[in-house]
Amino acid sequence: MQSSIQVGVNGSVVWVRVAGRGSFLNSGSLKEFAREMVNRGYREFVFDLEECVMMDSTFMGTMAGMALRLKELGEGSLHVIHCGERSRELLSGLGLDQIFDIQVDGAEAPQCEALTQSIGSVGLRCPSSRCAIRASERPLARRRTWRPPGRTPSLRNP
Repeated sequence: MQSSIQVGVNGSVVWVRVAGRGSFLNSGSLKEFAREMVNRGYREFVFDLEECVMMDSTFMGTMAGMALRLKELGEGSLHVIHCGERSRELLSGLGLDQIFDIQVDGAEAPQCEALTQSIGSVGLRCPSSRCAIRASERPLARRRTWRPPGRTPSLRNP
């Protein structure tokens, strides 16, 4: 299944729409994007999970890290909208409903005027900025792991 993360900004609110899988494969890019947006002064994040079919622990941990960073700054919050039953169970089971607001529908969230299209199969694009962030569902290349001298390097998937 192809996954994408689309982002947009509406006023002071950053919107993140997850389609397909939220996983370790796109968590690093999301974390980098969120860090950049917080550095630019954004403090409100809305995650739309209407088209999200699965989230792994790394992805949920990234969301939790974002919410905790906003609390650490003393301002801002993370909201989850259009959260399906399974996603709600996963988030609540980890206690994440205690650190961010979870809505089954999107009635409580402001409407986003535009979401930027994702890059490739999985990607993030920061609106009106230079930071295009790319992630992939498939390993782009095999990487060598470091081995002590005298041992042959082995190849592994990233």
